[in-house]
Amino acid sequence: MSDFAARRVTMVDTQVRPSDVTKFPIIDAMLTVQREDFVPAAQREAAYLGENLDLGQDRVLLDPRTLAKMLDHLDITNDELVLDIGCAMGYSSAVIAHMAEAVVAVEEDEAMAAEAQEALAQAGADNVIVHVAPLTEGAPQHGPYDVVIIQGAVGDVPEALLEQVKEGGRIACLFMDRGLGEVRVGYKRGGQVSWRPEFNAGAPVLRGFERQAEFQL
Repeated sequence: MSDFAARRVTMVDTQVRPSDVTKFPIIDAMLTVQREDFVPAAQREAAYLGENLDLGQDRVLLDPRTLAKMLDHLDITNDELVLDIGCAMGYSSAVIAHMAEAVVAVEEDEAMAAEAQEALAQAGADNVIVHVAPLTEGAPQHGPYDVVIIQGAVGDVPEALLEQVKEGGRIACLFMDRGLGEVRVGYKRGGQVSWRPEFNAGAPVLRGFERQAEFQL
């Protein structure tokens, strides 16, 4: 039988801490949440590898380093409402639930959303709502949000999601351009989001988040 608890410690000690992620809420959450319960049954043995976990249809569970560093730069506090776009089977939402007041987890795949609902309930993440909707739409009825995070890469961010960021809030996205990826954090001031580059990473671009072709004369 696999010792998943030991694997969680190894994941944090070899993937998270060496990436300069040291905030206690992040470390504690990633040591506590049982990542193997938030992946397809056939993938449980691969749950703690230091790479994106393929979920099919160009969807992945972001590698632990990337998620941890995104959360580190977002610096979520326990009085904040977070919108988690593309939660898949709920791992990211379970981790964020340890830091935030509440999480709205958006998933468009109904089967994965059902799996997320069950896994989050089993994990006792009772401050997470799973919302089934297109990822590009988010969940405006529950917003605006202090923090928005997207679990996958983007070419462009739909305006509908930027509108759901609260004034003074922030959003983290992994932008891919010609095979190169960069995580940026956006800060909303005066109704506009300004982006700051933070670190390099990679993942497939989510459907509906492709870069829009620019019209040229």
